[in-house]
Amino acid sequence: MSDAIKHECGIALIRLRKPINYYVEKYGTPMYGINKLYLLMQKQHNRGQDGAGVASIKINALPGIEYISRFRSVKTRAIDSIFGKISKEYKNLKEEYPDRADDTEWIWENTPFLGDVYLGHLRYGTHGINSVDNCHPMVRENNWRSRSLAVAGNFNMTNVDEQFEKLLELGQHPKQKSDTITVLEKIGHFLDEENQVKFNHFKKGDHTNKEITQLIEENLDLQRVLRRASRDFDGGYAMAGLTGYGASFVLRDPNGIRPAYYYMDDEVVVVASEKPAIKTAFDIEYSDIQEIKPGYALIVDKAGNPQHVEVVEPREKLSCSFERIYFSRGNDPEIYTERKNMGKLLCPQILEAINYDLKNTVFSYIPNTAESSWLGMMKGIENHLREYRKKAILNQELTEEQLDEILQFKPRAEKLVIKDVKLRTFITDNDSRDDLVTHVYDTTYEVVKKGVDTVVVLDDSIVRGTTLEKSIIKMLDKLEPKKIIIVSCAPQIRYPDCYGIDMSRMKEFVAFRALLALLKERGLYFKAEEIYDKCAALAGTPAFREANYVQELYDMFTADEISAKVSEIVKAPDVNAEVQVIYQRIEDLHLACPNHKGDWYFTGNYPTPGGTGVVNRAFMNFMENKLARAY
Repeated sequence: MSDAIKHECGIALIRLRKPINYYVEKYGTPMYGINKLYLLMQKQHNRGQDGAGVASIKINALPGIEYISRFRSVKTRAIDSIFGKISKEYKNLKEEYPDRADDTEWIWENTPFLGDVYLGHLRYGTHGINSVDNCHPMVRENNWRSRSLAVAGNFNMTNVDEQFEKLLELGQHPKQKSDTITVLEKIGHFLDEENQVKFNHFKKGDHTNKEITQLIEENLDLQRVLRRASRDFDGGYAMAGLTGYGASFVLRDPNGIRPAYYYMDDEVVVVASEKPAIKTAFDIEYSDIQEIKPGYALIVDKAGNPQHVEVVEPREKLSCSFERIYFSRGNDPEIYTERKNMGKLLCPQILEAINYDLKNTVFSYIPNTAESSWLGMMKGIENHLREYRKKAILNQELTEEQLDEILQFKPRAEKLVIKDVKLRTFITDNDSRDDLVTHVYDTTYEVVKKGVDTVVVLDDSIVRGTTLEKSIIKMLDKLEPKKIIIVSCAPQIRYPDCYGIDMSRMKEFVAFRALLALLKERGLYFKAEEIYDKCAALAGTPAFREANYVQELYDMFTADEISAKVSEIVKAPDVNAEVQVIYQRIEDLHLACPNHKGDWYFTGNYPTPGGTGVVNRAFMNFMENKLARAY
């Protein structure tokens, strides 16, 4: 994605199902779980570069021993920073007490992070200050282990205000108004209630308070806690939690917007945001990795017994298609195939745009994550050539020389675009920044025939268009091609996302800018004002969350008209080559990703009422010239 955006976070959870001595005997170290957590997080580092955090629970730790630990960091190499600290503490302990180095139980008790259940989180902040306080896991501690809770997630809630008010109605006094704290306190409240219900029940019997504590931990119903807590959640989420007594869970939203996968055997239960991380860390078959169903939770009790149970009634599965286009790592075999199909399905539009002149066309891609789609595109071009060759062979009027040329011809594929440097944020002067952005990418010279060739460059998606306008197209124009075609694997991004991706302000989308330009050119801008008046009149009513009124504006123009206007916008005045932008068609995206049809940022069809309310609010913010987020 040449227009960098921040996006979904990553989660990793490990529950060891054997005593610590088992892992020492089999794998030679008590750090087995910690090492696997490190691998899971490193293999998902693409999901969060603003910070990281980990938490662990020692099950059945004796009183006076720290049973819950948490480390967080916002350093540049946050994962290495955290695990370096953990490793250092383990090493120091063994050096300080060499006579106890082989006493596994003592090591387990006295090494702060060493435990039975581990939770890791990679943060990509969508808003707010990038401080360690904003890093997950968030912890709610209590002297009763069964009331302590650590939560980390890949989520955004669209109804934080509503959830906050519910906490106030419950009598709480939350210290922050954020979806993370709200979720933590909401689950924590019902965890407290479940504890109290169990306490009252067992108090009627002939049990001491110490006995009741154990009975609560053995009988606490986490499914009921999650069901009550999530009853009115609106958003996309895969949230993971550890209780102080050792039970753990990962809960997925009812539309399956955010991803979550799990693996289990007699040694471990593992959950991660991406399959390849589990595959690599545990060297297992892909077929052994399962998906947590939408609306379900994977709950592992204190004894290590897992249950995959329904918490929220599942709705239509609308998994985020951006995961498949860009965010998730492309070494997942399904994602790799899907991305190749995206490139292949773009070929009819590309061939038409170059007027089928393959001889004078150079194919390339940007950034590296678009390579899989580029391979699919080149496969599609090869398929077209194969059909062309078949017809040529049947054409008896061709000379042997002409036929040989056709049979020997290969499409021209070159590495034209190279990311050279990262623009530093300390450059604040706009003119200086624009000049430097032009040089963020570099190119390969002397492979394009000047004034003759068309250059086709494939991108994952086009969000703001700024990098295209300020850098990529200008840089490609220096090669002096006749035409530059930028191809997007994603359809036009028209609407904000509110379930995890940092795309919240409509004016930043080049497709929205194209829409506004068309409205003004054709004397129809009053339509935008009419939609604003409609939204303003309905704000605060149920109808505000029932229909996406901005769709009415897009419906006035075809996708091709929007694309043509985008082509004009991203072509700077000093660019000489003709410029054309081609987008994936939404129906082709669904063909490429048949099991991941979440497409609200393209179509405006939001899976939750909160999402619909967000787009209407975002449009109002634009019309009112407000920079605030819409959720």
